[in-house]
Amino acid sequence: MANQTQEPVEARARRRLREIRTELGLTLQQIADRAHIDVSTLSRLESGKRRLTLDHLPGLAAALGVTLEELVGPSVPRDPRVRSRSRTCDGMTLWPLTHRGPSGGLGAYRIQIDPGRNSPPAQLPVHDGEDWLYVLDGRLRLVLGDEDLSVEPGEVVQFSTRTPHWFGALDGPVTVIAILGAQGERTHLHR
Repeated sequence: MANQTQEPVEARARRRLREIRTELGLTLQQIADRAHIDVSTLSRLESGKRRLTLDHLPGLAAALGVTLEELVGPSVPRDPRVRSRSRTCDGMTLWPLTHRGPSGGLGAYRIQIDPGRNSPPAQLPVHDGEDWLYVLDGRLRLVLGDEDLSVEPGEVVQFSTRTPHWFGALDGPVTVIAILGAQGERTHLHR
């Protein structure tokens, strides 16, 4: 990384634009749409092939959801520890194990499933993506289409979430590590 105190403001703003966009998991197209500029213009601004002027900064900062100071100022090292709070929903308590930007992407979770979560709903959820579950403790009940599976500690399941699915406890509490996409998180964890 360049010495931030000697780095010209324009170069620092371009670098911070790319860093923040990447941290948030946003594409050039998403930021261009939010900033109301052409994606090729944004690409040239970010790469230094076009001059970044003061006129560009307010719209880009707003598109990224940051202040002008955050965009042009020196980057502050982010604490690598994940300190998100647990959430409880629909018989599950989850602890995020990864940092996630607002655009989603994959996220890892430790999920504690209560014994009372043992019957699937009448209509099983379906969404885009894949789910990956590793059972740490207890016996997981996985209903996947017409199959009703028991997943034991140490076993892993990975499946397309376009197949109707649901997971819960068989005969006591269950602890899993899950990797879910943004749609899986919304479907399973935000009811």
